[in-house]
Amino acid sequence: MAVRYKTNRLDLRISDSDKEILDKAAQSNGLTLSSYIVSVALKQAKLDLIQNETIVLANRDRDTLLKFLAESPEPNQALKDLFRK
Repeated sequence: MAVRYKTNRLDLRISDSDKEILDKAAQSNGLTLSSYIVSVALKQAKLDLIQNETIVLANRDRDTLLKFLAESPEPNQALKDLFRK
């Protein structure tokens, strides 16, 4: 497994009560505070990216889209000319 070097730094300011909660959560998972914050943030970031990059269609809409894709008309002359330029 390749070693990943940590070369970037992220600074943030939080309230004492928020830090206390994060410290407790990190300790309960056997992690340092930094490791805990990074692992939780990365997990949520990946979920956010999936959610924002995924289109979910209702069955009816999916079927309509697939029908249009399967029955797509041949390109007309104007479209062919456009791609020749």
